[in-house]
Amino acid sequence: MEMRNDTNNSLFLNGNVSVPEKTVYETCSHMPEIILFYLGMQIINMFMGIPANLMVLWLIRSNRSDSSTSDIFIWHLAVLDTFFCLIPPLELANLLYLTTSSTWYVLRFFYGIKDSSPLFLACICMDRYMAVRHPIVFSNLKDRSHRPVCASVMWLITLVYAALKCVGTIPNFNKVFTVMILATFAFMLFCNVSILLALGQSGPGRDDMHPVKKRAFKMVLIILAIIIFNYFPPVALFPFQAYFSPDVFKCYIHYIAFGFMDISSSIQPVLYLSNKKPQCPAWCCKCCNTKDTEMGKTTESSTVITTNG
Repeated sequence: MEMRNDTNNSLFLNGNVSVPEKTVYETCSHMPEIILFYLGMQIINMFMGIPANLMVLWLIRSNRSDSSTSDIFIWHLAVLDTFFCLIPPLELANLLYLTTSSTWYVLRFFYGIKDSSPLFLACICMDRYMAVRHPIVFSNLKDRSHRPVCASVMWLITLVYAALKCVGTIPNFNKVFTVMILATFAFMLFCNVSILLALGQSGPGRDDMHPVKKRAFKMVLIILAIIIFNYFPPVALFPFQAYFSPDVFKCYIHYIAFGFMDISSSIQPVLYLSNKKPQCPAWCCKCCNTKDTEMGKTTESSTVITTNG
């Protein structure tokens, strides 16, 4: 999200830091609706994204025995999104009230963290693609330690990228994000379309899709829709930045694109939770099992009495 700090270009002139005369909101006062839309998305992230991501973290950690192979990437993505959902108060103050340059260093670091979230999504898509399209290879690699290594590499790339973005003085650094989002979007699109094509094929001699395949098909279809909804705006708009005037791009285009992209921090965990069956804790299950046993005995006794009568 390198373009975000372009709204305060006056902060960086010839390597020297100067104090801008106007806030970002005042600079874009002729089209304030877009900034308000963006801030609305961020507020939703704070109030819905944080609890949803924390619930995902707890659910994956508490159900390790029943976890899928891609849960490790979902867990790391939830950690990343939780951190990103913490910034709306600072961002609100920075866009509407503050004119200092120090807050941009913190915000750019968090923007860099969020910019790299598609990398973990790409890992999830790749894991599911291998499971569906190449099941033999997937089964051979299922218990290997390559997934934690892959997640560590993604975090290394994320932190390096965020640190470089935090500096804010690297020329044309925004092109790195453009290339990364285009590549990951194309990769995720390929993986999910391939999975849908594979799942859409019914078994030999059968006209209907297997119920398990049908559920997986719907799940992947929803994921594909979310990917397109959240990541297509920056993919479609940022490569054509040169065709927009600087004023329109910094006050209109990039806040629309990042508003849709940032809300993924709330949509992704909610989507994950909606596809998980509710499970009671161990003590609850024990209690329920005891009650079921007692109810069974009562029913059996009443049946015997009725029969004898």
